[in-house]
Amino acid sequence: MDKIYFISQSTSLSLIIIISLIFSLLGVYHSNKFQGISNYLTANRNIGLFSLTTSLVASALGAWILFGPAAAASWGGIGAVIGYSLGTAFPMIFLIFLGKKIRNESPKGSSLIEFMRKKFGKSLFKLILLMTVFYMFIFLCAEVTAVAVLINYISGTELWITALVVLLATLSYTLYGGLRASIFTDNIQMVVIGILLLISIFCITSFTGSEFSFAFVEKKNPQLLSASYIPSYTAGLTFFIAVAATNLFHQGNWQRVYAAKDYKTLKKSLIISFFIIVPIVFFMGFAGLVSFSIDSSNRPDLGFFTLLLKEQTELLSLIIITLGLALTISTVDTLVNAISSLFVVDGKAIFNFNKKIDYLRLSKYFIIFLSLITFLIASKGFDILYLFLLADLFCCAFVLTVFYSFYNKDIKEEAAYLSIIIGLVGGFLMFPFPDFSKSLLVGILMPKEIFNPFIVQSLLFLSFAVATFLPVVILKIKKL
Repeated sequence: MDKIYFISQSTSLSLIIIISLIFSLLGVYHSNKFQGISNYLTANRNIGLFSLTTSLVASALGAWILFGPAAAASWGGIGAVIGYSLGTAFPMIFLIFLGKKIRNESPKGSSLIEFMRKKFGKSLFKLILLMTVFYMFIFLCAEVTAVAVLINYISGTELWITALVVLLATLSYTLYGGLRASIFTDNIQMVVIGILLLISIFCITSFTGSEFSFAFVEKKNPQLLSASYIPSYTAGLTFFIAVAATNLFHQGNWQRVYAAKDYKTLKKSLIISFFIIVPIVFFMGFAGLVSFSIDSSNRPDLGFFTLLLKEQTELLSLIIITLGLALTISTVDTLVNAISSLFVVDGKAIFNFNKKIDYLRLSKYFIIFLSLITFLIASKGFDILYLFLLADLFCCAFVLTVFYSFYNKDIKEEAAYLSIIIGLVGGFLMFPFPDFSKSLLVGILMPKEIFNPFIVQSLLFLSFAVATFLPVVILKIKKL
């Protein structure tokens, strides 16, 4: 029996093309007035409060918020919801302090990697650069996959069609206008996202009534709100550590740190962004709790859509597609420009090409190559949350060593390199397989039966904890 979709493929495809084309044309038109490498990398370092805030929020809130928090909430309870929302927003607080330091010490810079290159030698610098590009590439794949899966769920449109249109539209203006184009379109996209989120919240609370409450979740699934539910704590810490660590390595955030016209503007923007992001991600996670409590057979990552499309109206389907596209394109353009900027700024320190090589043009070829791989991956519809978790693990192994070195001048490259590698190995040994039932160490190299049940049930949490804190232990040992 053929599945019945909310809207037709032709309607969905028309909307995808129209919205993508609008953002593309706006980005290209605006960029005509702001050409040059300074605009491409740092928007000429003169972005004001409104533009910086909307760009930070729009870039942080990709299509993943429609899937990830709801999925995590169904097994991690309220702890996962809180951890996810704080983990997404907390880098804004960290960047208040780290941003001030990096702007003062490297006022003409444009990336974290550039700053670390001056701190450490080429070996560790290359490792940090590789990890950062890998993380943002996985993020790119997950974002395009998310919107393709979303539109397939609503209209049956094949994954590859959505992926192709979104990538072509975003590349067309981002590779032309750089950061300036990304920030300008973010402003528009954030206004669209804000309006559609408010409409969605109103509709969900109207459709569900008293079911959209802590009391209802407490009645149906009390363990998800229970203070004695251990997975709630481990899930909360897992997502806080993982999401916060990854966002600290997001080159798009560091570009915006440098793009602010002054530190006062940056600080205000980061604080406002924090207070916007937290309730949005929390709401998405709570929607997952409610959806799971209404019907535990609902697919966890579709909790938000299950509630919103309860009435199966065509108008709401169009709103969701528009919301998903705005969220995705605002994040994808940030990632594309971020990766491109790293290639431009740090490429000379990696490759020994002829001095006449145009690294900006070369970076665009590199982005097109990565986009082709992203298109192939998104067309397969791989698990979105698992892709993120894999990238998160990498960042966890780097985060304390890299940012501790900001304030500790005694950390040597050899010790930092060793601590990160050992952290990665330790994290990978504990990192769960896609079914979360075992890991390389627990269940493959050694039988699960010899481990405490808490370890077997908390592989994701332990993998992030090991990857994050083992490097600190190694640094302390090396110092002795």
